[in-house]
Amino acid sequence: MKFLKTALDFYINSSIHVALAVYALVRITELYFELSYNEPLGLFVFFATITGYNFVKYAGVAKLHHRSLTTHLKIIQIFSLICFLLMCYFAWLLPLKTLLFFVPFGLLTFLYAVPFLSGFQKNLRSIGYLKIIVVAIVWAGTTVLLPVYANDTFFTAEVYLSVMQRFLLIIILLLPFDIRDVQYDAISLQTIPKKIGVENTKKFGYVLLLLCLVLEFMISPNTQFRSVFLGLFFLILFLLMRAETNQSKYYSSFWVEAVPVLWLFLLFLL
Repeated sequence: MKFLKTALDFYINSSIHVALAVYALVRITELYFELSYNEPLGLFVFFATITGYNFVKYAGVAKLHHRSLTTHLKIIQIFSLICFLLMCYFAWLLPLKTLLFFVPFGLLTFLYAVPFLSGFQKNLRSIGYLKIIVVAIVWAGTTVLLPVYANDTFFTAEVYLSVMQRFLLIIILLLPFDIRDVQYDAISLQTIPKKIGVENTKKFGYVLLLLCLVLEFMISPNTQFRSVFLGLFFLILFLLMRAETNQSKYYSSFWVEAVPVLWLFLLFLL
């Protein structure tokens, strides 16, 4: 049991879980718009997500405590380096135009972690409202626009609606994280729950979720896809309703983040 818990913690802390979620969203876009499966792109995004997230989460820790890193963090560092090399390999397999299209989203991720504001004291992550918007923009752009562009497909109205839906969906899925972090965030970090309260944050999420459902019926004519999304609608609604400041360790970091993976799994069953 201890081994399983250790493995699960590594799976989450090393960002494999979140990378699977991003990969799943890329594949969902390919299914929705009937794009050919682009394996190098999917794996590039997967390993880039691990690299980017671990850079955001652990770069500061490694810099401050580089001589006394725990074995756990050292393992994650080595794992991240391997993922970075794999990211570079799959990037090499992609056309230059695809990589150039990805650059703005990669740059946003970099600026999310590296201080460049207020005399190099603040990064995008330290700005409450901007934090959640930046993450949603990067996820929406990487998981919708990038695979469509890489497939040399036109950006139709449905694609833009999908970007909007994905943007809103990511914000919704981030709300339980912000609710969890209310008790840990600095006073100066004005996240949505800290500004309007936990209950109002949930109501805000309900409205966004309803908009996502409306957009779903505008994006896909496939009734089976709509049915799957309707099921996800109620699941996300439940997860948002149950989100609390004193939630369990795995509530957001595993269960909430697993929603895109479940979405893809259900689509594969059709």
